[in-house]
Amino acid sequence: MRLQISSLVKKFGNKIAVNNVSLQINSGEVYCLIGPNGSGKTTIVKNVTGLLHPSAGTIRIGDFDTERDAFKAKSLIGYIPDEPTAWSAITGEEFLHIIGALYSMPEKERASKITELLPIFQLESISKEYFEDYSRGNKQKFSILAALMHNPQLLVIDEPIVGLDPISAETAKKLFADFAKKGGMVLMVTHTLAVAEQIADRIGFIEGGKLLISGTMADLRTKANATAGASLETVYKALV
Repeated sequence: MRLQISSLVKKFGNKIAVNNVSLQINSGEVYCLIGPNGSGKTTIVKNVTGLLHPSAGTIRIGDFDTERDAFKAKSLIGYIPDEPTAWSAITGEEFLHIIGALYSMPEKERASKITELLPIFQLESISKEYFEDYSRGNKQKFSILAALMHNPQLLVIDEPIVGLDPISAETAKKLFADFAKKGGMVLMVTHTLAVAEQIADRIGFIEGGKLLISGTMADLRTKANATAGASLETVYKALV
């Protein structure tokens, strides 16, 4: 299984938001995209998830083209957006049930999965409270769990750590890393360089809609003529 993005272009009128980006993510891999605001990171994410449609190029998840085989491709994706959103008048548990139902999970299977997921962030005690009453961090936790409901092959994550307390942030990072270790694929967008450095197998630098550099930390340090222990922040400043 792999995510293959080939020569992706996305235009908004005359503005080119993503300019001929190609990258590949294999099973068992966490890939992080980093770059300044407005560089095209979230636009790439939204093209992968089908929220936007490419102006040119192709995106394939396994055997499925996201345009020609949209329903099958989307069934393989778990999406964690940058802003956790749900109807305010439902509970966290109901939110998870709704997400599972959208992926055609039977009720018993949904209930079993919810029982499995809630302890990850210790949400059992608030699962029957309304979404509108949750803190930003707890909304984010339920958003993360919702992405895992249907056992996806690909996690697409846009700024997952924002709003999480330090312990929950560590839990989330371990969750994503373990997802990849079990054969999943992770495409993550983040401004938190320490997060990317900690869990990414490969990292891509994007600016002005173009993927400038991509590789492992060792690759990036070599390209930056940096020492073996140089941080991602140091490498990023040297290369971009």
